[in-house]
Parts: sequence; C-alpha cells; structure tokens
Amino acid sequence: MFVEGGKPGLFGVPCGANYPLAIKNGLLNRLKDTPPELLARTEIFVNTSRMRKDIQGAFDNGSTRFLPRIRLLSELGTEYQFLDLPVPVNSLRRRLELSQLVAHFLRQEPQFATRASIFDLSDSLAQLLSEMQDEGVSPDDIRALKVQDSSGHWQKSLQFLSIIFDFFGPDTSTDPGSEARMKLVIDRLERQWRETPPDHPILVAGSTGSRGMTARFMSIVANLPMGAVILPGVDFDMPEPVWSQIRNAERAAFEHPQERSARMAERLGLRPKQIEHWDTKEPSNPARNRLVSLALRPAPVTDQWMEEGPAFKGVALATQKMTLIEAPDMRIESNAISLILRQATDDDKTAALVTPDRDLARRVTALLDRWNIVPDDSAGIPLNQTPPGRLLRHLVGFMGRNISAEDLLVLLKHPLCARGSQGDEGRGYHLLWTRELEVHLRRTGPAFPARDDILKWAVSSGEDKKDKDGRKHWAGWISDLLEQLRIAPEGHLSEHLNVLVALASALVKGPVGEDDSELWAQNAGRETRRLVEDLQREAEYGGSLNIHEFADLFRAILGRGQVRDPSPKHPKVMIWGTLEARSLQADLVILAGLNEGIWPQAVGQDPWFSRDMRRQAGLISPEQSIGLSAHDFQQAIAAPEVVLTRAKRDAEAETVASRWLIRLTNLMAGMSDEGRAALEKMRERGAEWMGLAEALDEPDFILPPAKRPSPRPPAHARPRQLSVTRIETLIRDPYDIYASRILRLSRLDPLSRDPDIRERGTALHAIMERYLAQMGDDSHKAAVARFLTVAEEVLESEVAWPSARRVWLARVRRIADQLVRDERERLEKGVPCGIEAKGAMHLPEVDFSLTCKADRIDRKADDTFVIYDYKSGTPPSEKQTRKFSIQLLLEAMMMEAGKFEGVPKGRVSEVAYLGLNAALKQTVLPLEPHDIAEVRERLVKLIAAYDDPELGYTSRRMMETVQYKTDFEHLARFGEWSISDSPTPEDLDD
Repeated sequence: MFVEGGKPGLFGVPCGANYPLAIKNGLLNRLKDTPPELLARTEIFVNTSRMRKDIQGAFDNGSTRFLPRIRLLSELGTEYQFLDLPVPVNSLRRRLELSQLVAHFLRQEPQFATRASIFDLSDSLAQLLSEMQDEGVSPDDIRALKVQDSSGHWQKSLQFLSIIFDFFGPDTSTDPGSEARMKLVIDRLERQWRETPPDHPILVAGSTGSRGMTARFMSIVANLPMGAVILPGVDFDMPEPVWSQIRNAERAAFEHPQERSARMAERLGLRPKQIEHWDTKEPSNPARNRLVSLALRPAPVTDQWMEEGPAFKGVALATQKMTLIEAPDMRIESNAISLILRQATDDDKTAALVTPDRDLARRVTALLDRWNIVPDDSAGIPLNQTPPGRLLRHLVGFMGRNISAEDLLVLLKHPLCARGSQGDEGRGYHLLWTRELEVHLRRTGPAFPARDDILKWAVSSGEDKKDKDGRKHWAGWISDLLEQLRIAPEGHLSEHLNVLVALASALVKGPVGEDDSELWAQNAGRETRRLVEDLQREAEYGGSLNIHEFADLFRAILGRGQVRDPSPKHPKVMIWGTLEARSLQADLVILAGLNEGIWPQAVGQDPWFSRDMRRQAGLISPEQSIGLSAHDFQQAIAAPEVVLTRAKRDAEAETVASRWLIRLTNLMAGMSDEGRAALEKMRERGAEWMGLAEALDEPDFILPPAKRPSPRPPAHARPRQLSVTRIETLIRDPYDIYASRILRLSRLDPLSRDPDIRERGTALHAIMERYLAQMGDDSHKAAVARFLTVAEEVLESEVAWPSARRVWLARVRRIADQLVRDERERLEKGVPCGIEAKGAMHLPEVDFSLTCKADRIDRKADDTFVIYDYKSGTPPSEKQTRKFSIQLLLEAMMMEAGKFEGVPKGRVSEVAYLGLNAALKQTVLPLEPHDIAEVRERLVKLIAAYDDPELGYTSRRMMETVQYKTDFEHLARFGEWSISDSPTPEDLDD
C-alpha cells in the first residue's frame, strides 16, 4: 500500500522536521483516497509515552477526522489472542531470585567476590539475561566463545554466568521474563501475519531498532503489505560512499548517528539510499543538516572535509540561528541557560533544554524559580529524593547500629516526622524540643546519644511541670525508636520490610499521633507505597538477609524509582532527555552539557565480556550507546533555533568538549573564511549571554570591606576573672576575650564532630591522671602494662569513636615504654602532691581574679615544687613560655601565694611542659624568685592596660602564625582586612 513492487516499507523523516506532524501528514496523504474508517483502524506503534502524546496532539488540530490507534511497543501481546501466554515475571522478582542464586554461589566460592556485592552482581546478571534474550543469544553462544584463558579467570566467570543459563531451558516458557515473553508474542505475530496479513495499516514510529526484539518487529511490519517503518532523523544528505563506509566498518560505524538506519535498511535487504521520505515537507534548515552531516562523517572519511568543506555553500545561513556558549564554569553555564529560557518565555517561544546531565537540569530548574518559572521536566524526580523516599532511605541506613547525634537530628528534622501528632505534643512542640535537644547535643554531647542521655536531658529541661511532662513523654518516644533501630537481627526480607515500615509509620505519627497518612500522601507517597508493596509481594523470593544486605537491596530498588510532580508547569518551557527530543516540537532547543563523559556518556566497563567477545556472541556493542546519543544530537541540533553550551571546567578539573562539538567547530574553523566568520558570530552571541550570566549574580550594591576591629567596651563591662590559659588568649587575640567574655558568645559545636586535638588532649590528660594515681613500686614491664591497661580503659569510656580509639591507642603504645621511663625519672626528683589541682587567686591592685587547674604538682626533696603541664601536641618553646604561653608561670605565682586547694604553699623551682606526642619533647624552665615577681608585675600591667577605656580588644593582635584559626574570626570578618592593617577603635555604649 505504501510502496510499489513489494519492497519493504522503510521510510524516514529528516532531522529538523516536526516528527509527529510529519507522521500525521504522511499518513493522511497516503490515505486520502481511502475510506475514512481505514484511518481509525490504523495502528501506530511508538517507543515512548511522550511520542504517543505528541502524535495524538498532532492529529488533534481542530479538524474532524478519526484518530488512529496509537500504542506503545511495550504493549505488544496485551490483546485477547495472547491471553494463553504466561504472564511475564516481574523484574523485581527476577532480581531477587538471582540474588539468592548469587548468594549461594558465593557461599560455595567465597574467593570470587564479597557478600557486599551480592546485589550489584545480581543486577549485572539481570541485565545480561535481559540482553541475551532480547538479542537472541543462547548459553551455547557464550560457552563457544574463543577466549585465551591461561589464568583460569574466564572459566571461573563462565561458572558464575551459568547461574542465568537455566533461564533459557525448555521449562522457562511457563515462567518467562518480559523479553522472553516478547519473543513468544513476536513469533506468534510473525506466523499469523505471514498466513493472514492485517487488512489495515500498521506503522512503527520513533524507534531506530536499537534492541533485538524491537528491530525484529520492525522488520516484520516493514514487510507487511500495509506496513511501514518510519525512522526518525534520517540523514538524506549523506552520499552513498559514506553509507557504504558505515555499513562495512566495525567499531567506528557503531559510533555514527546513522548506523542504526543503515543496519535497519540492510536487515530489510535495502541500501540506505533506498530509504524513502515519509513526508514531503522540507526540514526547518536544510543547510544546517548538510553542515552537521559533513561534520559527523565517520573517522575514516573525514579527509572529505578537505574537498567538501571549501565548496560548502550557505554556512552563514546554516548557523544564523545557532549560538555557542563555552562557559568558564558550571555556574555561568547554568545562569546563561536560565536567562535564555526566561527570554524565550518573554518572546512567547516554546523552549526546551536537552541534556543527559541531571545535575545541570536541577541547577537550571532552581535558577528559573526566581522568576516563578517551573519547567516541565520529563525525567521527574528520583524517588529517593522525595520526602517519603528520603525518610525510608535514612531509616534503612540507620537500622542495626547506634546512630550519631547528627543522624538522630536528620530523622527528627525530617518534614514528615511527627506529622500525625496533635495538641500539646504536636508538630510545633516537636520542632521546639528538637531544636533544644540539638543545642544540648552540640554543647555537651555525647556523639552517640543513648536512651539514658536523652531521658536525662528531658528531666533537666523545662520550665514548668506541663512542659517537663511533655518533654519526658517526647524523649521516651525518641528513646523507644532508637532502641528499635539498634536491634536488627538477620531475618527474612518480609520481616525487614515490616520493621522498616513500622519505624517510618511511628516517626510520622509522632509521640501521641495515630495518623501516618502523610507518609503515603501525594504522588511521591503513592509511588513509594507501590514500590514497598511490590517488594512485599515478591519478598518470598528474597530469602534471609542481614540488615546490611537488606539496606543495600532497598536503597538500590528505591534509587531506580521516579515520580512525576503533578503541580502545574510552564506550558512552553521543557527539560527533555535525549530520547524525548526526537519529537522536536520546540522553537528553541538548548543542547547543554556538551562535554565528554556527559554527552556522550562514558562507556562503562563490562565486567564479563570484552568488545571482541561481545561481537563473537552477538551482544550489543558498548559503542552503540554512543551512536544512539550521536543520533539524538544530530536531530536536536537541527531545531529552528539552537544554543550549544558547555562548561570548560567542572567541580573537579578542566573538561574536554564533546567530540561532536569539536568536529563541528574544527570543520567550520578550517573550511573557509565564511565558516570561520560564522563560528566567530556563534561565539559572540554566546559571549553576550555569558556577560548577562555574570551580571545575574552581581549584588545590587557592594558593601565596603570591614576594617580591623578593636572594640572598646566600657570599663565596668570588662572581665574581672580569667583562667590562666585565657591570659595567653588575651595577649595574642584580645578580640576572642571580647566576644566570649563580654558579648558572652560561644562557638556552637558541630553535630558531626570528628575526634580532634581537643578530644585527644582530654583523653591523654585523663590517662595520665589515672595512671599517676595508681603508680607503685612495680617493675618497668609491669608499669608499662598497667599504663596500657589504663589507656585502654580511659579511651573506651571517654572516646565515642571506635576508629579514633584504635588510632590513639596505637600511638600510646608507641610512646608507652619511654613515657613510663620518663615518669620514673620525674618521680625520683619529686613526689606528686597535686593532680588536677584547682587554684584561684585575687589581685587586689587591679581587682582581678585568676583561676586554674594544674595538671600535676610535684614536691622535690629540697621542699621546692615543680609544676608540669601535659601537651597532646608539641610543647611551646622556652621563648614562647616566657612571652606568651605563661600559663605555668602564672600557676607558679599562685603556688607561691598558697592559692591551690590541698597543696601546701612553697617555692616553685621549675616548670615544664611535657609533650605526649611521638617525640615526647619537653620544655623545662628553671625559675628564680625574681621570675615570679616579674610575671606578677607583667600580669598586673596587662590587666590595668585593659581597664583603660581607651584600649580596645584588637583582633589577632599577636598571633603565632597567620594561618592560625580562631573561633571568632568570622565575627571579626577576617579576610576583608589583613594583619598589616591598623586597628580601628570603636567605642561601645552600655
């Protein structure tokens, strides 16, 4: 009906044409002399739901006519005549079955892989099984591969791959996968249509036949008397020799955009040049089609650029509505794209962003929000990034372990948490108590709160009885959840699912609520419930799992889900994947992310087969994905108006432009003066948008940089008491004292605290304190053993991080022998008379008090004293001790004044800093009586100076190093000024 002479009905639509409209026009032209009901009986098979919607939209133009039946290729076999065929196995069930087989294999062959890779391996096998069934590859084809296997690796891999070989046996007809059932459907259709061809037109549109079963169905349809296959994006400008090169080459051919068209023609016994036009309407820009066709010639024939490039006519017309944006970074690229889309809405144009880079698409979506433009994103939202998906993802990751304070607050701050609570313990009180608990955990810890920690906080908080009772009940609810999370034994998949759903439901209900409907509300909730119910329905095939295996499985399944946001979108701004761009129903198309690794995406490594092995077996070449991506690029770039964008640098390093963009720019730069001028104009248009993109982030006004602060509070507001360690701070960074003691500010500790030098110093001080309290007259070997025992006990009780405990204990072991020797030598000089001794002293001449806690005070045989201070890092030098780190000198002054509790008054003859690092470095400073008088005089002068209202608390006055970090440098706006700047005094009112 569509072709003469009994030839197969193979047609094409050129790049740049409105594909759905072309399908409609071509069909109506061919059916214009037929009865009108024939159009209603016509069947059109398409590859995507969007293509079906677009073709329906093309027919729905207000004219009165019948609508053809438009069906998805995936719906083949759903008619009544196929009801006797078995229902295909759910892909989830197949993966669960494979995971059990993989687990059994790993129990027999534990050296093959770790159990943590069970689900990755089962996914790999599921994909291979699907591909083999789709391409008609049998297990015998795999076994017959000729592989050099001197190491025995292939035999072991073949043994593992045999897991899926049983799915090809004769008994699988009662339990087929979707691909196996599709083969049964197509086999039956082929037999039926060979005997009784359909008496109505059947068309296949939108697909290039990249998969085996699809290509076979297209071949059957093309050979029907009333059948037609309509290929999208056929390059009718390519000469015959180039088509021959594509057909005869191997790897290079797979990467060419027209390789699938050539293969389909060859499959039908045709030459590519025999592919006929389906519609007579010309594409939007034939000159651009010819230019892009020349740029994408296969590598073996790119020498044709030398001949055809200079002779090319119309390059200015081809690129007149093309813009090239080569942005310096991703920020400028996304800004420019958002501005272009915004301008398109002002010009009433239909605009589409086409990119495989989902991160770029999300950035552009966020930028468009500033103008209240919500694009229609065809990809939707990953289910694991929706509120219910995130909640389940968090919970499954926390099950079976003691969760940290940060993880606890992640749950409590989730937008669905306590949504079912009402009254005094409703959502409002939940948020209030969550914030108060956060402040408590930040300031006092612990890093891994247990039940007793939370209940103790609840008892000690609250202003009245009602508030206290509510907190206690709320804290009990949290504690119960923590206990349920911690207990997660090995069990059946269904048991783990029940526990997970119960935990999520309890979190959403809150401490007194009964309603968990918010967990399953909206599209995201309904899709999440569907996924959980599917997993529960197939759970019998999942077997028994430990909690970590269940977590891996659930996260993998959740990560595949997508959900569409049903809220209204802008009708003329779209974000498409490369497949959706085939319909080309946009006035303006932005091809973004044109970098290698993104477009095209890098070809992944096949864990089982090399390229040659795939070719031998008849499996899909890895380069085929590049060819399909190139085909999408060739179609999208043929739009009426096109913008090409890339970022020269991503978040990590310099990028490489997409191979297709390099080809196009290289061709234009070398073909002629006209080509170079056209390329320059494309870049100039892009530069204009980049200039606007730079200006988009510029503030409306720029604040002048801050000056180096030196606040001068009134004298009565200045501190009258400091610890001896804070005196060094007053000398080096007075602004720190101003912020902490006068403004009463304190640093808010991070929730996810890492074990830093302060925790290590506290733990080492505790070790030394307990060890010194237990010292005796035992041997050196026994003393070392006791020291290590004390270290283990202290680290176990004081340090919450298991990894830090192991690392710090290893460091203690390295220094234990020498440290014990040094302590024995110190004991020979004197006997400890004060461990962690507290002291306080008042200076009446300046009305100022000092406080301290001395690590260790020893009494020597001559009745003089020595004061020690342990340092977890490198001790200060002698010069630093006399000028800045005067902590021990001040303690010596207090000692000689008899100001320590439980320690007798006496002369201090020596002070020493003892390093507890690997070098065990010591700084020993002998003292004379005049040293004590001198340090007292210096302290009095220092305090008196800061009692003067004219002296300010200058930021970073005498820092040890420029890179030294302080708690309040952000408040002082350090960085806007440097330490070479003069301080700027500022008088403060009462």
